[in-house]
Amino acid sequence: QLQLVESGGGLVQPGGSLRLSCAASGFTLNAFAIGWFRQAPGKEREGVSCISRSGGSTNYADSVKGRFTISRDNAKNTVYLQMNSLKPEDSAVYYCAADRRFFDSCAYDGMDYWGKGTLVTVSS
Repeated sequence: QLQLVESGGGLVQPGGSLRLSCAASGFTLNAFAIGWFRQAPGKEREGVSCISRSGGSTNYADSVKGRFTISRDNAKNTVYLQMNSLKPEDSAVYYCAADRRFFDSCAYDGMDYWGKGTLVTVSS
């Protein structure tokens, strides 16, 4: 069974950090570009960051630029989202998704597989 599993969410104070992980089972993650998305209560899901299959191309939403860093470790079949300087408005369920289309780029649509999400709460 093909699965993406997110982990690393939790409760953190404003200004704190978390590292989310997206692990794959049943398939090789390095065959896919990976996107991180988030959805806060009452809001639409938004693309946060993505990374190409090669790892050479990344993209960030304006709201997280300079604070979040996406990376991939193909040997561990895992993609990470390092989140620093967290703000209350970063609170959401974070999802990772896999896209088989691109090698040297990434996008926030046309995803083939989705994880079930991990909850991030930024609050004092």
